[in-house]
Amino acid sequence: MMVASYLGAGQLAVDTTPAVPPAPGEVQLRVAFVGICGTDLHILHGAMDERIALPQAIGHEVSATVAALGEGVTGWAVGDRVTVMPLDWDGTCPACLAGHRHLCHHLNFVGIDSPGGLQEYWNVGVSLLVALPPSLGLREAALAEPTAVAVHDVRRSGLATGDKAVVLGGGPIGVLIAAVARHLGALVMVSEVDAERRRLAASLGFAVVDPTDEALGARVEDWTRGAGADVVFEVSGAGAAVAQATSLLKVRGVLVVVAIHSQPQAVDLKRVFWRELTLLGTRVYEREDFARALDLLAHGVIPAAALISAVEPLRSVPEAFERLQGGGAMKILIAVGGDST
Repeated sequence: MMVASYLGAGQLAVDTTPAVPPAPGEVQLRVAFVGICGTDLHILHGAMDERIALPQAIGHEVSATVAALGEGVTGWAVGDRVTVMPLDWDGTCPACLAGHRHLCHHLNFVGIDSPGGLQEYWNVGVSLLVALPPSLGLREAALAEPTAVAVHDVRRSGLATGDKAVVLGGGPIGVLIAAVARHLGALVMVSEVDAERRRLAASLGFAVVDPTDEALGARVEDWTRGAGADVVFEVSGAGAAVAQATSLLKVRGVLVVVAIHSQPQAVDLKRVFWRELTLLGTRVYEREDFARALDLLAHGVIPAAALISAVEPLRSVPEAFERLQGGGAMKILIAVGGDST
């Protein structure tokens, strides 16, 4: 089978290796599509090398069909259409025992801490499988994982119908958050420096602002009639956005940190104190977020077609990563098993 592996030092390679039958309790998947994302770029840049056994297949935004069942697996059949919730927890740590298994102290994030989906046949534990709605295509289903991130972020924020939310960063996760928030009945403004991404967000009906040449604070002040936003989602990963975020919030507003910040950032704690703000962390998702994400995708709430910039074959993984790094593109899918639907 063909497999795309991260080699370390910013290097990716596509090679062939024999497929291995699934172990007891595992299911072998024939992978259809894999989305590559900002986390995968962090991997390529070496930010997660301590977690990866090189060389290793990566990729965690996956749609697939069941190809074979390992010993003892029940409830699934060959040909079933699935996605993967790539979180494998131990169930025994303090976080798990407190009911927060997705924040397990020893979490195996599959596709980072163990091999991922950029391979034609992928063996995963049966507990990771999530069945696809019959009406959802495999291409769109590859957006289930990032949509679950957005669902979790919005749910954690406490955003309500009629609230006003500012999304700092109009990349894939930012637009997904905006779509989920709007479906909830919130009003949404997206701040994004990239012109192509601003145009996409605007075409989807969101209010947009360029923070580099417009007074974002003044726009939010006018939009909220001086009150400030109910919720700000920091999705950009930029220090300047973090520094400004608290100034955009109303009294007792909520700042949701979505982006991965590999370095400490300055936060205006006086503003947090002065307006009794809440600073909220969000990480990955829970099972209910995945179920909600699939429902939103199946009902067309998520603008999947607009978000998918390109679909490339598995042999072109290095070029796809290079294109994503170049900016402008939103979501690039890798058609691992051919251009399936």
